Amino acid sequence: MDAILYIVRGCIAWRQLPVEFPPAGTVYAVFTRWARSGAWQRILDTLCDRLRVRAGRDRCPTAAIIDSQTVPAADTVPRSSRGWDGGKRTNGVKRHIAVDVNGLLLAVVVTAASIQDRDAAHRLLAALRGSFTTIRLVWADGGYPGRLLVWAKDVLALPMQIIKRNPGATGFHVRPRVWVVERSFA
Repeated sequence: MDAILYIVRGCIAWRQLPVEFPPAGTVYAVFTRWARSGAWQRILDTLCDRLRVRAGRDRCPTAAIIDSQTVPAADTVPRSSRGWDGGKRTNGVKRHIAVDVNGLLLAVVVTAASIQDRDAAHRLLAALRGSFTTIRLVWADGGYPGRLLVWAKDVLALPMQIIKRNPGATGFHVRPRVWVVERSFA
């Protein structure tokens, strides 16, 4: 476990594992076995459950906040997986995430940057509903209007509430609920 955490924390290659640890091949084999068995996901889920309870909330999340972030893609990312986001003037990918009210990740979908938020949200909300049947409300910013709201309510039984910008506000301002997902991106 120490060797795996050392690799993750240091962002190093397996072959660069110091000699104080077991052989890199052995550590990698254990990591792979745990990943395939779902052990890492169970550990993450247990830790998130404990954090929610410690914060005075239910163990299972009942609300989520969704948003997206466009990031530049490296030249090694195939053109078929990246796109141009005209609003951000970025050639890259878009990360769509759903978080609970504490900012803990619930679901992630990565698309080309050219995909509109409301289109990718179908996949994100389906993944969210598939993993968390306890979610009863989803908050989103103004990038998710229209038919998505009806689809989410009718097909997934996920009512959505859009948090709009304050009228007349210019530049950045903190909006209720949406700031949690923005903090998760940061």
